[in-house]
Amino acid sequence: MHVSASRPAQPREIKPRSPRFDFDDVPRHWFAGSVLGSHMVNGVNLLFPVGERFFVRSVRHYVDRVGDPVLREQIKGFFGQEGRHAGAHEKYFEVLEKQGFRIQGFLKAYEWWTTKVMERIAPPALRLSATAACEHFTATMAKNALEDDIFAHAHPAMRALLMWHSVEEVEHKSVAFDVLQAVAPSYALRMAGLAVSGTMLGLFWVAATAMLLRQDRADVRGLLAEIRALGDRNPFGERVYGKAIRSYLRRDFHPSDETRDEELARAYVTAAGLA
Repeated sequence: MHVSASRPAQPREIKPRSPRFDFDDVPRHWFAGSVLGSHMVNGVNLLFPVGERFFVRSVRHYVDRVGDPVLREQIKGFFGQEGRHAGAHEKYFEVLEKQGFRIQGFLKAYEWWTTKVMERIAPPALRLSATAACEHFTATMAKNALEDDIFAHAHPAMRALLMWHSVEEVEHKSVAFDVLQAVAPSYALRMAGLAVSGTMLGLFWVAATAMLLRQDRADVRGLLAEIRALGDRNPFGERVYGKAIRSYLRRDFHPSDETRDEELARAYVTAAGLA
């Protein structure tokens, strides 16, 4: 079996930030007035808090086996960033509920799957591998958001939330992968984690989006027109899944191979006063 070579963690600061967001006047269709766009992003927002706490637990399980002091320090930053992301997105959930969306049933089912099924059935190494793959998917989404400023026409509070989140996903994109390489550097395990994370992310994201669209009584013909207008910018397709999977399949893959996203993140941090 091929074993990928482990690389020393690259010295980079992972700094948890706590920006403030005022969601009080966020409208129902906050993403440039798009019903589909708003609920696609709302759908993935619903996945973040439970998912990110799962990521933290998956990495924490192996902290004592990480000898690299640089990586150990980055793990602390990773925990801090993910914890703040979870709290910020849960604050936005209150807005969805005030708008009449019933989301608690979905959130409970998602948490049940994560904590009662995945964490009881899947071994720790597979959970860590799935975490590393999910972090690669989110880093890919983050690069798209930063490179194209896709939230330029979104409500300012939502743009600020999602761009801040994107920056920090880029900053800690290597942490879970480096821990996986340090404790269980099997290519087969990495591919198993990719299969699990890709399937679960896709299924739950589609389910969350469909739930919100149904409750919003979205017009089917209007949605189809929006899907056609998205074209190759559809996040369920090439721009996230295709791009992320192709790069992750490389045996010599490492998240730090991508540097453009880091340049974009630093530029946004400076422009937004987050330094």
